[in-house]
Amino acid sequence: MDFTAETFPKVISVDDHVIEPPGVWQDRLPAQYREIGPRVVRTKVAEMTFIGGKFDYRAAQDGEDGTYCDWWHYEDLKVPQTRLSAAVGVPREEITVSPITYDDMRPGCFDPLERLKDMDVNWVEASLSFPSFPRFCGQTFMEAKDRDLADLCVKAYNDWMFDDWCAGSGGRLIPLPIVQLWDAELAAAEVRRNADRGAHAVCFTEIPPFLGLPSVHTDYWDPFFAACAETETVVSMHIGSSSKMPSTSADAPAAVGSTLTYMNAAMSLVDYLMSGVLERFPQLELAYSEGQIGWIPYVLERADAVWLENRGWGGVADQVKRPPSEYFHDHVYGCFFDDVHGLKSLDVIGVENVTFETDYPHSDSTWPHTKKVAMEIMKDLSDEDIYKIVRGNAIRMLRLPLDR
Repeated sequence: MDFTAETFPKVISVDDHVIEPPGVWQDRLPAQYREIGPRVVRTKVAEMTFIGGKFDYRAAQDGEDGTYCDWWHYEDLKVPQTRLSAAVGVPREEITVSPITYDDMRPGCFDPLERLKDMDVNWVEASLSFPSFPRFCGQTFMEAKDRDLADLCVKAYNDWMFDDWCAGSGGRLIPLPIVQLWDAELAAAEVRRNADRGAHAVCFTEIPPFLGLPSVHTDYWDPFFAACAETETVVSMHIGSSSKMPSTSADAPAAVGSTLTYMNAAMSLVDYLMSGVLERFPQLELAYSEGQIGWIPYVLERADAVWLENRGWGGVADQVKRPPSEYFHDHVYGCFFDDVHGLKSLDVIGVENVTFETDYPHSDSTWPHTKKVAMEIMKDLSDEDIYKIVRGNAIRMLRLPLDR
């Protein structure tokens, strides 16, 4: 690497997160829905845990000790804010599974102008942010009772994303809409609505059956995939977007699940490689956010071997016309923040298939040291490859009007 601290390319982060401010839905929903639509209520939390891959909590009852917390209320749902979702600015040893209010968060978590300041500190030019209260692909609204309200909530979130979060950022905050997961046709229409105003990415679930939805081995999602392909909208799938984090047992500590988070991305990738979706939609692109990349070489090796040796009985001969690794290199982006092992395997993964992220404001985030981290883990790479990884590939993937 010949880049210096002064000449290192500005980072484009393909995976950050936004904590929605309290008014996102209250400011946009029709009056008759505001009392049951998403809103913030401050009350106490008695207990909060994250064990066996499951986040659990209990509100304090009258007279019971507890910690004040800002909760999201929606229909019968009540979800507390937690430090894990807004960890930046807090020493690592003080990041715990604990309740917080907006007053306890760094303003960049929810204020776009403050976010831009935090990006400047972190050598980040542009950022793509996943939702928080809707969850990583809008599962919250899919699980709601009133589908008319849920549809309005999806559209309200996307309107806020464009009109408030991204507007005024000079293109530095990149829109990442959600869709109506319960209806592929509605989802396709929402993709097109947002593409018309400049979106080139959309949230989606990594493993639809984990949400009780049809798999990608059916043709159910074809309208959605067609819309994404036609509008050059990359399907962005964050770890946990299936509402099921990997774990080994109900009593396994959170560290077990955190180590295994890549497994959902690995399973999802195999689904797509063996589904025929990438054959039917040759322009479709996928991105695995926060999935890291070190696992990809083995999955590609094994998928190719299965396709070659076992496709006669493996059920894929008719729809998977080429070795699965070829589909990966033509259609898929891996996303990482500190995967040294993965960087040693770029010859197999493909430098054109790798993008970079900061994961602001989560506990894994490299903020405010992202440039330092990148320079250290990429010190053995060429300047050309570094540029592609931290910037150039993201510009291509997201069709950004920036210099490559």
